[in-house]
Amino acid sequence: QVQLVESGGGSVQAGGSLRLSCAASGSTYSANCVGWFRQAPGKEREGVARINRRTGLPYYDDSVKGRFTISQDIPDNTVYLQMNSLQPEDTAIYYCAADSRCFFGIQVADFDYWGQGTQVTVSS
Repeated sequence: QVQLVESGGGSVQAGGSLRLSCAASGSTYSANCVGWFRQAPGKEREGVARINRRTGLPYYDDSVKGRFTISQDIPDNTVYLQMNSLQPEDTAIYYCAADSRCFFGIQVADFDYWGQGTQVTVSS
C-alpha cells in the first residue's frame, strides 16, 4: 500500500502561484508514476500532470502546459506541482495519485493510490 498526503493548497488571486506537495509513504516502490488530478464542483476529475519517478519524464495536460511544472525530490519521496499564472478556472480540489507504472496520457483509471486532496481557490 502507498499512502499519499497532499499539502500546499490555498487561496490566491488570478496570476498568482502555489506549490503543491505530495508526500508518499509505505510501499513507495509501487509508486513509480505519480500524477496530479483536479476536480472542480460539478465536473469530472481530470488529469493535470504526471511524472515517471524513475526517468523524471513529465507529462502535462494541454490546459496547464507552460504554467504548471511537476518535479520530485527522490530521497524525500515527494512530488511537487508548481502552479504559476493561476486563473479562476484552475479552482478545484487537487489530488495526488500513484501507480506502479505510467501509461499514455493521464487517466483516473490508471492510478490505484489516491490522496485526500487539497483545495485550490483562485479569485478574479
